[in-house]
Amino acid sequence: MKVTIQNKNQTFECNDDENVLDAALRQSITMPYGCRSGRCGNCMGTLVSGDIEYPDGQPPALADDDITANKALFCQAHAKTDLTIDVKIIDTPQGIEPRKMPARVASLDKLTEDVIHLKLKIPAADRLQFLAGQYIDFILSDGRRRAFSLANPPHHDEFLEFQIRHVPGGYFTSIVFDELKEKALIRIEGPFGTFYLREDSDSPIIMMAGGTGMAPLRGMLLHMFETGTDRPVHLFWGARASKDIYLQDEINQWMKDHPQLKFTAVLSESEDSDNWQGETGWVHEAVTRAYPDMSGYEVYMSGPPPMVYAAKDAFHECGLPENKVFSDAFDFADDPGLSAEQKEGKD
Repeated sequence: MKVTIQNKNQTFECNDDENVLDAALRQSITMPYGCRSGRCGNCMGTLVSGDIEYPDGQPPALADDDITANKALFCQAHAKTDLTIDVKIIDTPQGIEPRKMPARVASLDKLTEDVIHLKLKIPAADRLQFLAGQYIDFILSDGRRRAFSLANPPHHDEFLEFQIRHVPGGYFTSIVFDELKEKALIRIEGPFGTFYLREDSDSPIIMMAGGTGMAPLRGMLLHMFETGTDRPVHLFWGARASKDIYLQDEINQWMKDHPQLKFTAVLSESEDSDNWQGETGWVHEAVTRAYPDMSGYEVYMSGPPPMVYAAKDAFHECGLPENKVFSDAFDFADDPGLSAEQKEGKD
């Protein structure tokens, strides 16, 4: 099937057994995407003409109102006929291409009881190029994959760093916490994703993390500090209790060294021992209280899908332009036999 991108001088071929996004990426056309499983909504566009189908059923991030408005999630949509679509195309730097390579575990350090900071060492002669905020696939022995965001910036690429939360019953995260040892060899592929820092803007930035959604934002911030960017940044981090704000010392040092950075932690289940005097509740609500008019800002947010969905709606009501919000909603691994609560997230 032939797919035509409206208002662009671009067409590409889509095979019967692949979705529209995969077909585009295979032919070096980059649409926005994140989870690649229909849960984050980043790949949504408009179906101008033609017929599509969703072999696995209606994707979670596609509402009935979206279908009525001819919206489609191209990471799940298969072409039944030739298509014309309206979707944003992203220009990515030359040379940033996903690659498969071996990596060796350099260190595993607990940040909290359920979060590990994993460092991987890749061959010295084969450094991986990536953009701050992108993610890597871990390729398991049976071919399954787990995706985790890079927590380090591109200029510090001697190691690849990840912040991995242990999900009870999660297949891969249990291996990381209970079995993985230093010097173990792992296969990886990447980088992937269109969640990365846009450097062609001077707008002030709001960053919002939920849990280990802090990982890609850390990479972005460190990249900004390294390149001397002085754009104002306000970082919001939603967590359950103060013990889950695992980078507090590092963030304090950032604010001391970079006065353009502000930080607000938001706790949803603060404990009595926290003696917490700061923001509580949902992190996106703390953002809208601080910024009731978001029309002049760019927003980068990373965390669980419900946080991202709620924030997009709330921020739109505060005047945030649709093309100024960039998000990474964590996917869930589809392990047969696990409940929804047991399935592990993207990060």
